Amino acid sequence: MIPANKKRVLFVCIGNACRSQMAEGFARALGSDVMIPASVGLAPALAVAPSTIWAMEERSIDLRDHFPKSLRHLGRADFDLVINMTGFFLPKEFTGRIVDWEVADPVFMEYAEHCEVRDAIEQLVIKLVLELRVAPRSRFRGQGSGRLGL
Repeated sequence: MIPANKKRVLFVCIGNACRSQMAEGFARALGSDVMIPASVGLAPALAVAPSTIWAMEERSIDLRDHFPKSLRHLGRADFDLVINMTGFFLPKEFTGRIVDWEVADPVFMEYAEHCEVRDAIEQLVIKLVLELRVAPRSRFRGQGSGRLGL
């Protein structure tokens, strides 16, 4: 059973090899008091990108045991919030509130650029954690706009 003070948050990107893995890692490290994060890819890669693992190690977050997943890996899990970093509309299988984060895909970038994307994701996750800490449950779950920009 999910504690009432925690939201299930799903981070989605294309391959679940970079962006969504970084977001999940930051969410676990920084927001475990307010969320239960997971991540998936629309077309999962074979492995988490080495540059992602190295970049996150610089922030003391270990992703070496992580692996790319599809929505099927999560079974019938329901999510309160879906963070879409794909740049595309998500298929109907993704339910819950969907928020788009415009984050460049670093999969083929040089390492320094990969770290810039990591830093941008870190800031977005910090903002999300702070918003979840102050958002009244009824405002988050209800229809309409609120602090989460939903």
